[in-house]
Amino acid sequence: MEKITIEVDNEIAKAYREAETDKQRKMQTIINDLLKQMIKNKTLDDIIQEMQTQAKNNGLTQEILDDILNNE
Repeated sequence: MEKITIEVDNEIAKAYREAETDKQRKMQTIINDLLKQMIKNKTLDDIIQEMQTQAKNNGLTQEILDDILNNE
């Protein structure tokens, strides 16, 4: 893997920095998968469906996602 820098909202940056390592890894997986799909010129609906499937396969439940999004 290679590192890149992407600008995000302050809220997202803070939540990521404060998240446990396991949650950070899950977020990285989701972002990586999203970017892969975007470069394949898939529709947003297709990307969302594939990301949901991938997230479930990687153990990212709705509860975990809500916790990540609400972590302040």
